[in-house]
Amino acid sequence: MTDLELLFSMLGEAATTEIARTKDAQGIPENKRAAKEGGTVAGSARRDLEQKSGRKVVTGENFLSLTQSAKKAAQLKGK
Repeated sequence: MTDLELLFSMLGEAATTEIARTKDAQGIPENKRAAKEGGTVAGSARRDLEQKSGRKVVTGENFLSLTQSAKKAAQLKGK
């Protein structure tokens, strides 16, 4: 997952939390609506950035698809 993918994922979660708190969502149906609205916020922001930058945000990168040696190198690099 790239930095931008993580950022837009976090935006969706934060937007969902804020919407649910603001609307005092109680129960599954209300929280489901808040989640859809939060996802819409992040999705709109992602599409706007893609349009303005001319590049896609979502990539095929996946830590699980890396080879074992590449995983170890990535983990050591992060320390």
